[in-house]
Formats: sequence, C-alpha cells, structure tokens
Amino acid sequence: MRAERMAVNGMASQAAVEWPFALIEMPGDLESVRAGLARAMRSAPLARLGPEDRGRAEILLAEVLNNIAEHACCGSGAGIRLLLRLEPARLCLVVEDDGVAMPSGALPAGELPDAASLPEGGFGWFLIRSLAREISYLRDGKTNRLGIVMDCEQ
Repeated sequence: MRAERMAVNGMASQAAVEWPFALIEMPGDLESVRAGLARAMRSAPLARLGPEDRGRAEILLAEVLNNIAEHACCGSGAGIRLLLRLEPARLCLVVEDDGVAMPSGALPAGELPDAASLPEGGFGWFLIRSLAREISYLRDGKTNRLGIVMDCEQ
C-alpha cells in the first residue's frame, strides 16, 4: 500500500497542512483482522508515531478489530474498512463494517468486569475507552461506523 496524503478541507494549496492517511480493507474474520492490523501498523500514519503512541494505537486497533470480527461480522463474510488519519497531536480512526448492529444501537459502557468472576473477556471496551479521547458510533443503513480519536505526541 502506498502512502497517501489528504489536504485540510480537501484543498490542495501550498498553505494547506497535509495529514498522512491510509485506507485498509479486510474480510471480517480473525485471521484477516490480524493481517489487517499488521498492515495498519506499517501504514504512514502509524509509522510517524513514537513508540509509546504506536503501542497504544496497536492495542486500541486490536481490540476494536477483534470485537468487530467476533461480534459484528460473526463469520458472516462481512468486510471491515479502516481509515487512519494522523493530525497534529491526534490519531483519527474510522472503522466501518457491514455486520450486525451494536446491541441497543449504542456503544458498550466499557466498565471493568467483576474480578471475582474472572471472565475470559470483557476488558475490550474498557481498554478502548481508556485509550481514546473521543468515540462515536452510528448505524447507517446496514453499515456500522465507529469513529475514534486518540491523543498522541508525535
């Protein structure tokens, strides 16, 4: 995948600030998600991050993509589209899939599960919410659209 750039407000001028972005598409199964995460980590936006921010971005993306594969796509053959854009002091993500909608049409609360019950999972949304500054969710027809902003130092 080649590195691409997008100008502010879609205008290409010498005064416009340009931000690196990448679009990565993958099938919605766990094996493809692992390969898609590896491609994302090599993309221009993430390559410009420092080691700490790259690590945080990798955890965030792994949790989001795995949740989509396990709960939205569920072996249905639905695809996932990931748009990464690096802006000054933040990484912006848009993740779309054609899987089932979020329960109740809303994001999970992201609370820690009860430690006494020792769940196998349940930590994903807690991690996602801990690493992200902003999260939004929209069901648009048959498409789930998740928007995430993560602060970064660059």
